[in-house]
Amino acid sequence: MRNLRTLAMAATSAMLVMGQAVAAFACEQHQADVSVTDPARSATARYYNLTVAKKAGYSILADAAGITCIAEPQMGAMGVHYVKGDLVKDPAIDATHPEALVYAPDRHGGRHLAALEYVVIKSDWDARQPQPPTLGVGKPVTPAPMLFGQEFNFTDAPNRYGLPPFYSLHAWVWKDNPAGTFEMWNPSVHCDET
Repeated sequence: MRNLRTLAMAATSAMLVMGQAVAAFACEQHQADVSVTDPARSATARYYNLTVAKKAGYSILADAAGITCIAEPQMGAMGVHYVKGDLVKDPAIDATHPEALVYAPDRHGGRHLAALEYVVIKSDWDARQPQPPTLGVGKPVTPAPMLFGQEFNFTDAPNRYGLPPFYSLHAWVWKDNPAGTFEMWNPSVHCDET
């Protein structure tokens, strides 16, 4: 009986230590993501006020069906996108000038800045990249853009926005995303609150 108690205590201690290690790793990863995105967060702080964002040229984006709050029921939501068309047309990627600001709706009809989204049209991106040699095998593949050490996601056409193929990266710098700072969908954002 005494060995059983000792074994139970050892197992409980091991689980506590493992839990603390996992929590510490997750905290360190979150802190690393936060420090790399600090310049973007500082540069976009003024857009926490939606009126300021609109005056700066950001306007609401609706998909082809007229939906403005973008959600994926099994994954969560992105929220409501406000896009600056001139930045989307420019294939340059600048962490301090996101192409889109993503606002999470609240239960009272308000919208709060939650994420930044960086968007570049694939053909524009490809045209600005040096083409690697094909070595006689197929067509060269241009690597996807990267920002904050993260590779952009690719969305092909046709898509719900009516855009040509494009790359995008979300950075949840204003609202925590339990799925990860750079994940597309945030399970804690809900469009049904609009």
